[in-house]
Amino acid sequence: MYRPLFLALAVLVSSCQTPPDLQTLKADKDKLQQQLDTATDTIGKLEAERVLLNQQLDELNRVVAVLGQEKSSRVTESTNLRGQVRQFVQSRIDSLKDFLLASNLVDYIGGELVERSVVDDKALLLIDLNNSVPRDGTLTGVAGYFHGTGQLTVKVLRAIDGRLVVVWSSQAIEVTQSGLQRLSFPVSVGVERGDRLGFYLSSPGLVSFDTGTGNTRYLTRDLAVGDSVKTSNLQGEKDKRAYSLGVFGLLNAE
Repeated sequence: MYRPLFLALAVLVSSCQTPPDLQTLKADKDKLQQQLDTATDTIGKLEAERVLLNQQLDELNRVVAVLGQEKSSRVTESTNLRGQVRQFVQSRIDSLKDFLLASNLVDYIGGELVERSVVDDKALLLIDLNNSVPRDGTLTGVAGYFHGTGQLTVKVLRAIDGRLVVVWSSQAIEVTQSGLQRLSFPVSVGVERGDRLGFYLSSPGLVSFDTGTGNTRYLTRDLAVGDSVKTSNLQGEKDKRAYSLGVFGLLNAE
């Protein structure tokens, strides 16, 4: 009679206990909730930091914009000032050049500026081997006793590895009157001792010459900056030409 009662009590007790798998799930749920709460707290802190960083970035952008504006203002002011100084200095240089030229106080390199008897019948590049640059300095113009009107270009050639290399070429210079003329370069050029002078006469017969008294060689073509030629390839060695042509400028004192 007691056995059925014992079985009933055992069933009743077992029905009141929580299954082990439900307890595990509850523990996992509590752990996940704790992790979620931690993550939510971290996200809140990161969001606050993001807002603060954005505010700092906005402030830095504002400062950079102000600095850029101030720098631009200073650059503009400095550029304007440099431009004014350059204009002033250039005007003084031009005045000094005109004074020295008018007073015949400039240094001259080239052939004697006299009327000569022979003229060329074609365009030539003349290279004066008789009158090299004696000292370092600055060339400011070209001088010649011109037989007519036309254009010429002045070259500076430098001996490099056995060749004469064109290191500078002037703009085309317009000769508008015959006779003795001194014409300034738009931009002066620095030269070194030993440099040779070249003159491309694009207008035939622009400058007259004599033979037997000089050492001006020639080519029947022009040379651009960077081009070179060997002295042995120049024509006119036997002619010993002397042209009424040269350059003027300010050379350093010895």
